[in-house]
Amino acid sequence: MGRVKVNLTIDSAVSEEARALGLNMSRLAEEAIAAAARAERNRLWREENRAAIEAYADEVGTAGLPLARYRSF
Repeated sequence: MGRVKVNLTIDSAVSEEARALGLNMSRLAEEAIAAAARAERNRLWREENRAAIEAYADEVGTAGLPLARYRSF
């Protein structure tokens, strides 16, 4: 994938400190946005699959783990 330019507005003190420390603000912003997108995608998946997750948890609570008798730990 290529790179795209975007405009971000951040606090001037944050910008000054990052520059003074030699931090790559573009790379840091990209990593933070990617992490936020990943967290939101995971949250949405859990929300969309809540019924199935709860049904499986109920089944495990009632019947135990599938193949549990074969566990060696």
